[in-house]
Amino acid sequence: MRIAVSRSVLVWGLLGLSSAVAPLRADDPAPAAPPAGEVTQHQFADSKVFPGTVRDFWVYVPRQYDPSRPACLYVNQDGIQYNAPAVFDRLIHEKQMPVTIGVFVKWGRLAARDPAAGDRFDRAVEYDTPDDRYVTFLVDELLPVVERMSTADGRAIHLSHDGNDRSIAGASSGAVCAFTAAWQRPDQFHRVFSTIGTYVGLRGADRYPTLIRKTDPRPLRVFLQDGSTDQNIFAGDWWFANQMMERALVFAGYEVNHAWGEGGHNTDQGTAIFADAMRWLWKDWPAPVKLGLGSPEMQTALYPDEPWKLVADGFQSVAGLAANPSGEVVFSDAATGKDYRIDGAGKVAPTGERVAGISGQAFSDSGQLFSVGEKLDGVQAATKAGDTAKADPAIHGCRLVVCRDGSQYVTAPDSSEHASKVWYISPKGEKKVVETGLKYPTGITLSCDQSLLLVAEGRSHWIYSYQIGPGGALLNGQRFHYLHVPEPADNAAPGGLASDNGARLYVATNMGVQVCDQTGRVYFILPLPVGTPTDVCFGGEKFDTLFAAAGDRIFKRKLKVVGTPPFHDAVKPPPPRL
Repeated sequence: MRIAVSRSVLVWGLLGLSSAVAPLRADDPAPAAPPAGEVTQHQFADSKVFPGTVRDFWVYVPRQYDPSRPACLYVNQDGIQYNAPAVFDRLIHEKQMPVTIGVFVKWGRLAARDPAAGDRFDRAVEYDTPDDRYVTFLVDELLPVVERMSTADGRAIHLSHDGNDRSIAGASSGAVCAFTAAWQRPDQFHRVFSTIGTYVGLRGADRYPTLIRKTDPRPLRVFLQDGSTDQNIFAGDWWFANQMMERALVFAGYEVNHAWGEGGHNTDQGTAIFADAMRWLWKDWPAPVKLGLGSPEMQTALYPDEPWKLVADGFQSVAGLAANPSGEVVFSDAATGKDYRIDGAGKVAPTGERVAGISGQAFSDSGQLFSVGEKLDGVQAATKAGDTAKADPAIHGCRLVVCRDGSQYVTAPDSSEHASKVWYISPKGEKKVVETGLKYPTGITLSCDQSLLLVAEGRSHWIYSYQIGPGGALLNGQRFHYLHVPEPADNAAPGGLASDNGARLYVATNMGVQVCDQTGRVYFILPLPVGTPTDVCFGGEKFDTLFAAAGDRIFKRKLKVVGTPPFHDAVKPPPPRL
């Protein structure tokens, strides 16, 4: 839908959509008024996500609601906008949207303890911050309260918990808040209505057009509205920011619609188009909202019908993911010291028990397993009999990589960056420090051609790249791969690393698995269904399956590419895309 709006006249687009209120001719019969739903006002003052705040909220329940069938949900920030209850009365009556309960929420306010002082208004913190706190507040705190309510005539309120049955909306900062809620929790909200959205540099929402293009697609349907005379201030240009959002969503293959006008920073046009926007957002319901397609870069590496799959859970702290030359993946429960193997069929079985605290493991080309960890007194090497021996008791490592010639590089982070080290152990067992001064070095691997050593700086958003020189020397090192950082973190917390035959680098971060090209740019981001990845490796018979550890779980995902663990032959990278 392309809708042009002058300052005084609303001109509808070419898709045959009617206006919010159709004009009546003198000889038309008066339309029957739809049955009005119930709107009640409440207050919530028991938030742990936003402690101490108090806020008003309103609940709309349509007359057609039957408590035996959970209702769809609409959430709106800044309270009741767009004349929504009256529009819902009409659309539900005309069966142009499903039976939907509306929850209209104001931002929180922290009352001053001194009458002479002013209250603290939390709207910007709650709405403009692109993290998961507000949606957590909704899902875990406010909506359960709504579901404990009942209507004036005694109908208990039951909401559908299917994200396909849930929509969320708002204007200005409330629009950013709505999009953030669906972006952070696509299991909860699939449909977004955004007017005069504040996708600018107030608290980081200006990054959304980039993240939309790079992040594994979600099942979202988005309607955007803005006017050409919207705000243009210190934080950015609203009019262009909304168009950048629309272009990013189109680029990534999402279901997106928009209405552009000439209005300013108000809800006039949003109110005028609200009914048609709701028709579009709910079209074809209950058919599911489709996933976006993702960028061309994603499509070269990802299968659209191969999402992350849970391999196993119930551990305490999964660490030390490593694949042997046969593609079997081993790992340790760092909290208990128990070791496990994932076989070619994806079955998990225990293999023994060692000291707790293992954090990194790697196989040599002969199939020997090397391990490091905070409670291991050095690098531990498995013998042919399956026992373990300490290869070097002087090195207290975090992660390691074993090169084809049997040499090793080991990261040894320290709370003081000046004490952090990268060690080199020669094939003969001679050791030396080859790098110092990184901010908590963690993950480590080789490039696919095995000419570069790549080291994650655990307390920044950088991966360092070094040429490997004679005798294991590290040459010409520099900060190379630039990682994205989520709100409210101060760094990307990069952990385990892995590479593939297209010279891509896979980095476990607090934003998901970030996949970089050979020039150091993040091509795409693969969040996990649950949790934050801390380690990654390629495994499976063809090494075309990416495994990721996240807390007590392990996930896997089949890809179109092949991993290149260091015990494989070196692969010359393709020419870089500049």
